[in-house]
Amino acid sequence: MKRVDVDKNLAVELGHEHIMVDGKIVHRHPHKHSHTQTKSVVNRLARLIGHLQSVKKMVEDGRDCTEVLTQLAAVDSALKGVSRVIIKDHMEHCIVEAVQHEDRQALEELSKAIDSFIK
Repeated sequence: MKRVDVDKNLAVELGHEHIMVDGKIVHRHPHKHSHTQTKSVVNRLARLIGHLQSVKKMVEDGRDCTEVLTQLAAVDSALKGVSRVIIKDHMEHCIVEAVQHEDRQALEELSKAIDSFIK
């Protein structure tokens, strides 16, 4: 897959590959993904991390269990929200491109990811 650095803050990926933690390449896509919600997702995740760190501090400080559970419910809700944004962006862009390039494997992987998400 070819990566073209446009400037220090932007790189365009011409195709991509999915790589497992152990380094095994699962498959390659010949098409480029275009994610429109990356900044939003990153911002949401940063807020989630901060919120979760605050909940951890609540536990360390011995705060009331009901307060901790209320905050954990808020974290859970926010995590589901960011997951929905990622799924929607993936379907609107990546899956549309995969269909245009007859990439059935991408559709199968989306199905597996959704199954994991709704467990």
